[in-house]
Amino acid sequence: MARKRKVGNLMALAVLSTLVERPMHRYEIAATLKHRGKDRDMAIKWGSLYTVVENLNKHGFLEIVGSERDGARPERVIYRITDSGRAELADWTRELIANPEPEQRRFVAGLSVMSGLAPDEVTELLGQRLIKLNAEIETARAELTAMDGALPRLFLIEGDYELAIAEAEAAWVRALRDSIADGSFPDVELWRRWHEDGTPPADIVAEVDARIEEGAPITPATD
Repeated sequence: MARKRKVGNLMALAVLSTLVERPMHRYEIAATLKHRGKDRDMAIKWGSLYTVVENLNKHGFLEIVGSERDGARPERVIYRITDSGRAELADWTRELIANPEPEQRRFVAGLSVMSGLAPDEVTELLGQRLIKLNAEIETARAELTAMDGALPRLFLIEGDYELAIAEAEAAWVRALRDSIADGSFPDVELWRRWHEDGTPPADIVAEVDARIEEGAPITPATD
């Protein structure tokens, strides 16, 4: 189970990982994170950077080591990671790598209520998703190939993982789409009948509940 952290926003992890290199001010931190595409690796909200840095400083993970002024621009405070910050970064990284945690995903939410659409429409929508996934996979492969040799694999590993996940999702989506289309998906005819007959959702739920209680398979009733 993930432990509760004093600054739990994943942007805090990104900030700590950046400041390990050297002290920086907030604008430089943001520029470095954007340049390295960290907003693709984790849910980063740029508007929260100021608050995250201040909270890391408040809890002793960062310390102020000076400031600088560039012309008429406002003075920029420079932050450095502390020993506590290094320990927090290491501990947090260990937790994320070793412990699987359930992650809410929009696709999972859609799958959980897809019975509200007719099978043929779901088949079409899955086909659209598959086209987009395949395009993303090709782009990711091209990016990794372009960077291969230019950077150690250690610094490309998250992209490698995301590509593997996308490929696995595409294979799963393709199989689901095909099973609905060819009729091999369990109870697809019952699902189709519900929509063709205009059966009220309450009646559908009641029918499914009754069949579950009886221990009967959820298949179309015969006339």
